[in-house]
Amino acid sequence: MAKITAAEVNKLRKQTGAGMMDCKNALVEAEGDFEKAVDILRKKGQKVAAKRADREATEGCVLAASSADNSFGAVMSLNCETDFVAKNDSFVELTNAILSTAIENKVADKDALLAMSLGEMTVADKLTEQTGVIGEKLEIGSYEVIEAAYVASYIHAGNKLATIVGLTAEAEEAGKNVAMQAAAMNPVALDRDSVEQEIIDRELEVGKELARQEGKPEAMLDKIAEGRLNKFFKENTLVDQAYIRDNKLSIAKYLQSVNKDLAVTAFRRVGLGV
Repeated sequence: MAKITAAEVNKLRKQTGAGMMDCKNALVEAEGDFEKAVDILRKKGQKVAAKRADREATEGCVLAASSADNSFGAVMSLNCETDFVAKNDSFVELTNAILSTAIENKVADKDALLAMSLGEMTVADKLTEQTGVIGEKLEIGSYEVIEAAYVASYIHAGNKLATIVGLTAEAEEAGKNVAMQAAAMNPVALDRDSVEQEIIDRELEVGKELARQEGKPEAMLDKIAEGRLNKFFKENTLVDQAYIRDNKLSIAKYLQSVNKDLAVTAFRRVGLGV
């Protein structure tokens, strides 16, 4: 039997994140071959992942960040089964490592993210490996990106909600404020032209039915519904919403007060149960 040293066990633990006894047992089974031990731990993760495939991963960690030049930003959730795991420092570090590498490589979507190399394995393989280490189902819940002249980000306390916003020019403070607005107010779209037709049709129908129940004349229902739709746009589209720090200004007007040419080009919001 190959002699397994504490240094070898510690090296395997640092690379895989597995427990000390799991690492020692893997090295013993691999007769001291380090790479074989890594494979043994990965296979363990595959077995655990298969057993937990039908579990719901509704907890997790949501982070957002942008590139060094602020031209590319991403928001991502790494999901798990319990809040206990989600709050673990190593889980947050794993989320951050995946997101940072994705931003560095300007990864465009979730499929590309899963195929991306993270150290010596893909993100998909890393999640499988860590499923074996942690004992819970792990998956990328959401991954959204924005490319713009300037991308700002905001992470709400607790790592359950994060946003990114694209702006037409550099504006660090204003960008963060708008990202916070998107987190707090959860707009359905950037502007009224971006609202899905299905939502518009539903709001018009609801508006007409409410007016009808209020006893308004049938000839007035369409006009009343249009008025209520305009109110819906003001309350639910980012650029038209009242700025939470000064409700006399819309977000569009707030940005113009910072720089007359400053505007939002896009936003992405990812949250867990919020």
